[in-house]
Amino acid sequence: MKPSRFIGREAEMSRLKGLLEKRSASLIVVRGRRRIGKSRLLVEFGKEMKSFFFSGNPPVRKTTAQTQRDNFALQLERAGIRGVKPDDWSNLFWRLSEKTKRGRVLIVLDEISGLGGKDPQFLGHLKTAWDMYFSKNPHLIIALCGSVSSWIEKNILSSTGFLGRITSDLVLDELPLEVCNAFWHPKEKRITPYEKFKLLSVTGGIPLYLEQIKPNLSAERNIQDLCFTKGGLLVREFDEIFSDLFSRTKARHKEIVLSLANGSKELIQICKELGKSMGGIFSKHLDELVKAGFVKRDFTWNLKSGKEQKLSRYRLSDNYLCFYLKYIAPHRSTIEKESFSTLITQLPGWESIMGLQFENLVVHNRKTLWKILGIAPEEIVMEGPFFQSPTIKRELWISR
Repeated sequence: MKPSRFIGREAEMSRLKGLLEKRSASLIVVRGRRRIGKSRLLVEFGKEMKSFFFSGNPPVRKTTAQTQRDNFALQLERAGIRGVKPDDWSNLFWRLSEKTKRGRVLIVLDEISGLGGKDPQFLGHLKTAWDMYFSKNPHLIIALCGSVSSWIEKNILSSTGFLGRITSDLVLDELPLEVCNAFWHPKEKRITPYEKFKLLSVTGGIPLYLEQIKPNLSAERNIQDLCFTKGGLLVREFDEIFSDLFSRTKARHKEIVLSLANGSKELIQICKELGKSMGGIFSKHLDELVKAGFVKRDFTWNLKSGKEQKLSRYRLSDNYLCFYLKYIAPHRSTIEKESFSTLITQLPGWESIMGLQFENLVVHNRKTLWKILGIAPEEIVMEGPFFQSPTIKRELWISR
C-alpha cells in the first residue's frame, strides 16, 4: 500500500537536516503524543541515508526484558544482521554498530520506553555502546523516539548517564490549521471553513486522524464513519491510547480525563471530585497526562502587572479525547451493536461542545493568530486561557 503524502513539519525537518552539517555523531530524542507523526517524520528524513528502524513491544503483561531482546534480534535479522544471540543488550548494540560504523546512517529506536522499561540494564548498555561504538562514526544519528514523554524525561533527559550526550530534544505538537488544510486536497479551496472546522473539532491537528478524511464526503459523514461506526478508528482509539501508554495505571489516568471532560479545573477540584489526596501518585499521573500531550496546565496572570500567578487550572487540551468522552463513550455499546442511528447534529449539547473544541483549536494556533494580527512574539507578555479565583472576581465586582 502506497503511503499517504507527507504533509507539514517543515520546521522539524529543518532541525533534523541541520544535524547533517555537524562533524560529529548525534544522539537525539523525538517525542510527542501518540499518532502525532514521530515515526513518519523520521522515515521521511531517513530517505536521504541508510536507515535502520527498530521498535519496542507494547507494554503488555507478558512482555519481559527477554522478549524485548528477542524482538530486537529478530528485527536485526530482518535488517541483514543475522546470527545475533539475544542474551544481552551489549552484544545486540555491538553487532548493530559494526553494520553502521561508516557513512551517513540513521538508527531509530522507536517506542524507547517499551525497549527499556522492563530492563534496568538497557539504558546503561545503550550509553556504553554510544560512547564506545556509535559515536565513532561522525555521520551517524541515533533517534530515541517515543510517546511516553514522562519516561523519556525521567530516564534519558534527566539522567546523569546521558548528560551532555543528547544533541536535540524534538517535541512534536499538533499540526497548525494552515497545514491541516492540505488534507482536503484536491478540494481544499471548495470546502467551506465551517465544514473543515467540524472535522478539526474532532481530530485536532493529529496527522493520522487527518489522513482518514475523505474530501468527497461531508464533515458529518466523515465523523459518522470515524466515530459512530463499529470498527471506526476513533471508536477504538481511546482504549488503545490508554492501554499503550499507561498500561497498568490506565484506569487512574482515564478517571482524570473524564473529570476534565466538562471544562478546566483546579487541582483541588479534581481531587475533591475523585476523592483523591493532593500530591504523591495522583499528581504523578496528572503530570504524565500533561507530558503525554493530552492535558495542559494553564496559569492565570495579574491584569495590572502582567505577571504569572500561582493559580492554575488543568484543561483537557486534546480535541479527540474531549469528543470521545462527550459523545462516543455514552453511545459505545450502541455503536458496537451497529444500531446507532442518531444524526450527529441532533446529539444533545452539540453546539456547546463545538465551542469548547474551538477554544482548543484557538489555543493550539495562537502563534498563527499573532501573525495575522501583526503582533510580534516578543510583544506578548502572557498568553493562554484567562480565569480568576472566585475571591478575585468578588473583589473586582465590589470595587465597581
